[in-house]
Amino acid sequence: MTGYLLVLAAGIFQGSFMLPMKFTRKWAWENTWLVFSSTAYLICPWVLAWLTLPKLGSIYAATSYHSLALIGMFGVGWGLGALTFGLGVNILGLALGFTVILGLAATAGALIPMAVLSPDKLTQFQGLLTILALVLVLIGIGLCSWAGKGRDSAPASTADKPRSSYVLGLVICVASGLLSSSGNLGYAFGDEVIKRAIEQGARESMAGNSLWALITLPLFLCNAGYSVWLLGKRGTGKLFISPQTGLHWLLGASMGALWIAGFACYAPGARQLGSLGSSVGWAIMMSAMVITANLCGLLTGEWKGAGRRAQRQLAAGVAVLVLAICVVGYANQM
Repeated sequence: MTGYLLVLAAGIFQGSFMLPMKFTRKWAWENTWLVFSSTAYLICPWVLAWLTLPKLGSIYAATSYHSLALIGMFGVGWGLGALTFGLGVNILGLALGFTVILGLAATAGALIPMAVLSPDKLTQFQGLLTILALVLVLIGIGLCSWAGKGRDSAPASTADKPRSSYVLGLVICVASGLLSSSGNLGYAFGDEVIKRAIEQGARESMAGNSLWALITLPLFLCNAGYSVWLLGKRGTGKLFISPQTGLHWLLGASMGALWIAGFACYAPGARQLGSLGSSVGWAIMMSAMVITANLCGLLTGEWKGAGRRAQRQLAAGVAVLVLAICVVGYANQM
C-alpha cells in the first residue's frame, strides 16, 4: 500500500507541475521554461542527491560504463520528450496535452521493461492483465483526443485553439509521448546506480536520487539550450527584468519543485511494488498524472464553451484511465 500511495502522489505532483505556467502571462514560453528546467533538471536533483546520499562520487565511480552510457542515452531521449512536452501542452492545454503524451509514454514505458526484464510474465495471467491495462490506457487516450477534437472544432469565440494549432499540437504531443517513455526506460535499465548507492550505505527510499541526478542532466542541456536559443532569437531575455514579474520567478521555480517531488516519490514507490515495479508503477503514475492534469484543465476553464458531447467524451476517457489503474494494481497483487 505504501508503494501505491507513493506512486499516486508522484502522479499528482507531476500532473500539476504545469499549472503555475498558466499564471506567467507576462513572460514568453521560453522564459518560464528556462526557469523551470534549471530548477527541475539541474538544481533540485543534485541538491537532493547531495543531501540524501553518502559518498555520491563513489557511487558513480563504482557504476559500470555500460549503465552510465544507457542512462545518458535515455536521458537525451527524455530531454527531447520533455522539450516537446512543454511545447505540446502549451498548444493543446493541460487536459488534452497531458492525456495524449502520458498515455503513449505509459504504454511504451511500461511494456518495454516488462518485455526485456520479465519476458516470461507476458504470457502469464499477470502479464496479460498488465497488457490489458495498457490497452485501456490507449482507449482512454483515444476518447480524450476525440473530445479535444470536438472542443477545438467549436466556434472561434469559444474554442481554445484553432484547427491548425490542434493538428500541430497533436503531432508534437505524439512525438513527446514516444520520447518521454525514455524516462522510465532509464530507470529500468539504469538500476545499477541505485544498487551501488545502497551498497555505499544509502537508504533504499533515497537511493533513487542517485539515478535522477544523472539522467536529468541531458534534460537540462536539451531544454535550457533550446530556451536560451529562443531568448536570443526573439529578444525575450529582457522580460526577466521587466517590472511586476518577480512572482513569475517563484512560479517557474515551483514548477520545478513539483516535478522533482513527483520523481522523489516515484523511485521508492516503484521499488516497493516488486519485480514489475518499473512497469506497474509507471502505468499508475502516468494515469494519475492524466487525471490530475484534466482536473486542473477543467478548473482553469480550458473546456469552457466546449459542447456537452466533448465533455462527456473527456469524462469517459478519464473513467477508462481510472479503470486502467485498478486493473494494473490488481495484476501487481498477483
